[in-house]
Amino acid sequence: MKKPIKIDFVSDVSCPWCAIGLQSLQVALQKLDAELEPSLTFQPFELNPQMVAEGEDITEHLHKKYGSTAEQAASARENIRARGEALGFTFNMDKRGRIYNTFNAHRLLHWAEVEGAGKQVALKKALLTAYFTEGENPSDPTLLVRIAATSALRPAASAISSTHSMLISVESMSKAMSLKSRKFKGEEMPWRTRPGSISVACVMQSLEVSGISVT
Repeated sequence: MKKPIKIDFVSDVSCPWCAIGLQSLQVALQKLDAELEPSLTFQPFELNPQMVAEGEDITEHLHKKYGSTAEQAASARENIRARGEALGFTFNMDKRGRIYNTFNAHRLLHWAEVEGAGKQVALKKALLTAYFTEGENPSDPTLLVRIAATSALRPAASAISSTHSMLISVESMSKAMSLKSRKFKGEEMPWRTRPGSISVACVMQSLEVSGISVT
């Protein structure tokens, strides 16, 4: 009998290490398919919650946030590209010139959780591919409508199209996007401990594995 395991994957759509972490997790789970029955849920985390609508040049952003030089940023991008390639995920760094606000992408991810049937995983992977592989803007309502439809979230796509403002469900979205401390096994576990520092955390029952962001 397979052992059930609940996994909360705390991440942002614009974080390359989150894409690498998810790919690594799925590879590991495939190897343990005969032993584990995972339940994977994506929790919201915004690396740059104050990011303006038009986004920001990625090199300028890294310099302002971390003091990185253009050479250091290029080296980091090549490291990320190689790590992704080894795991079967394509980073087209020449297409990823800007970093964007991801608030609405997280709202759509919550809608996928409400819809159930594993739709969150398909949506998350589609969002990561759109940004890192295709170089698209994850805050663009047109893109979100298209991805929602291709991820079998047609009610969400319809709601986005009709309002063009992502006001899908005030009550359910407030639950997803509070980004405050949540309860995990009776103890508070804040997803955001230091703003902008932790980019991906994988919480498996009582085990937490975290990664550090570079974007």
